[in-house]
Amino acid sequence: MRSHLFRAMAAGAVAALLVAGLGTGAGAAPSVSPGIAHRGGAHVLVRPSALKSLYDQNDMDQGIGIVSENFGEPMFAIYDAQGADDFMVPSGTQWKVKEVDVTGVYFNGSGPAASENVSFYQSSSGRPGALIHKYSRIVGVDNGTGSFAIDLGRGVKLGEGHYWVSVQVNMRFDCCGEWGWETRTAQHRQQATWQNPGDGFSTGCTTYRPVLKCIPAGEGPDFMFALRGKKE
Repeated sequence: MRSHLFRAMAAGAVAALLVAGLGTGAGAAPSVSPGIAHRGGAHVLVRPSALKSLYDQNDMDQGIGIVSENFGEPMFAIYDAQGADDFMVPSGTQWKVKEVDVTGVYFNGSGPAASENVSFYQSSSGRPGALIHKYSRIVGVDNGTGSFAIDLGRGVKLGEGHYWVSVQVNMRFDCCGEWGWETRTAQHRQQATWQNPGDGFSTGCTTYRPVLKCIPAGEGPDFMFALRGKKE
């Protein structure tokens, strides 16, 4: 499999998109610095669940995953990145979201993730706004290649309206590589967003911005995910 890597050419310069032939299986040698995207597709985690499907765009794989990771090493903190995508709770409805199913892929290493962070936001001007709730360091069910079913316990209550959800993996680069959130071929509602506060990838997207404006890697406009829980 092939990975797209960004490396800064000079201080403050826009990063150049490089392609390196790096394997993703066990024993694959990691790159010198983290990459921003991975081409190669991912596998959706399918498992029985007693929870109701509330929202589902876990389909239409574009074949490119975008890094959404909190790196374990302080030296890589400038590469910490986070994706987010939006969804609607219909009028007259209240959801209790108790599980997030997300499709992703390990690259520049074979994982596994130590845990995952899941954040829910209000919507503001077409981007993630005020934080509603953040679940930190949850260990989800991993299919072995980077797709997760993440149990949120008692869950988060959301009334009718427009929201955003973010999934970010906690993982060390030196042992385990990177995690890319798989993108879709089609866009539903707002385009997915992405941020890299430390600007280690030199995109200028230090706060949430539309993913297609941040990363010219041929990715799709939305991320793959589904929400489960119950309607109240």
